[in-house]
Amino acid sequence: MDRIALTPDVTLSRLVYGMWRLGDGDDHSPQEVRAKIDACLDQGITTMDQADIYGGYMAEQILGNALPSELRQKIEIVTKCDIVAPAGRYAERRVKYYDTSRAHVLASVDHSLRLMKTDYIDVLLIHRPDPLMDHIETGAALDEVVASGKVRAVGVSNFKPWDWTLLQSAMKTQLCTNQIEISLLAHDPFTNGDIAFLQERAIPPMAWSPLGGGSLFFDTRHAKLLTALKEVGAAHGTDETAAAIAWLLAHPARILPVLGTNNLDRIARIGDAASINMDRETWFELYTHALGEEVP
Repeated sequence: MDRIALTPDVTLSRLVYGMWRLGDGDDHSPQEVRAKIDACLDQGITTMDQADIYGGYMAEQILGNALPSELRQKIEIVTKCDIVAPAGRYAERRVKYYDTSRAHVLASVDHSLRLMKTDYIDVLLIHRPDPLMDHIETGAALDEVVASGKVRAVGVSNFKPWDWTLLQSAMKTQLCTNQIEISLLAHDPFTNGDIAFLQERAIPPMAWSPLGGGSLFFDTRHAKLLTALKEVGAAHGTDETAAAIAWLLAHPARILPVLGTNNLDRIARIGDAASINMDRETWFELYTHALGEEVP
């Protein structure tokens, strides 16, 4: 499995296992979670994507319960903060909101460390742009958690270029990634400047929902695209899921897709995407199906 350097000291596996569904279903046992992590490690997938809000603020603890110290040294943990929703430990809150204050960022980091039973977070992301963000205060807080050793690198999620430059302007630490929605169905970042902004700065983007939340495979409006994906997958001895992820991997921006599933068989096949070397014509063929028309 290829690896991508976000900083000189922090590298992630090219494919990332997303843990937003870790709290789904009935079996959250350490043994079940460990089996999922082991299935990832068997393919060279070492990076686990978390957020404090996942699983109603429970997914980090579920991971921590399955994370002996020897396993922690084999993985990288990405987690996020700033969303406060009326659930879990915030059940009494009246409304969902964002909090990028210093107090909240520092408390969130400490809480995540306790829940995941670890001394450090590899990458901390601000989960959503905060309309009330004081960029000087937030930037200083992110610098602080890095300087403390609690966090190795910091980035953002769902930020637009202007959100990025505002926050970065108040920081000593370089932001290392922006996790945004990118897929064949959410392809606007390729043309609206989101990816170009990062690519110009040699910042690898992370892609959440790289399979379009599953609608890529179940929505009849995408039947032609699905047929084309199946053909590409079959030509490489794999399936349409791998082909859809390979489409992202083929882009020179060094996109890191974040794939979330609780099915062990599907987890075991995540790495198939790395076996597809997609040429330019095939890339544009899939893109054309996604657009519903040929490119201009």
